[in-house]
Amino acid sequence: MTRRSIYAEGFSHKNPIPAACRIGNMLYSGSIQGTDPATGAYGETIERQCELMFDHVRRIVEAGGGSLGDIIKMTVWMRDRSLRTALNPVWLRAFPNAEDRPARHTMTAPLDGDKLIECDFIAVIVQGAPA
Repeated sequence: MTRRSIYAEGFSHKNPIPAACRIGNMLYSGSIQGTDPATGAYGETIERQCELMFDHVRRIVEAGGGSLGDIIKMTVWMRDRSLRTALNPVWLRAFPNAEDRPARHTMTAPLDGDKLIECDFIAVIVQGAPA
């Protein structure tokens, strides 16, 4: 199997790394933040950063040939974990079916700059673009 770098329009890292990497049906993302795709600036509130972060998640998994339904695990880091209630509305919009949601682990982290939240994900792509 060949490793393939995944890039998504409107999302990039400051370092020379892709948004995600795919081998076979496995897709692993890098760090995904709540930045505006047009300006690169962080959303002004935790709620806005959550919305922007999930928009990037969707674009990245789709660029890798999958969909939100292929995500099996998300890890989320927050500057202030007590604000994780801001994450739940966006989570529920992305994964409305309680019988069909990925696992999630949310942790506190000393995030830099204006970053209030970031995540990564693992997806098993059962349909879509070949590896």
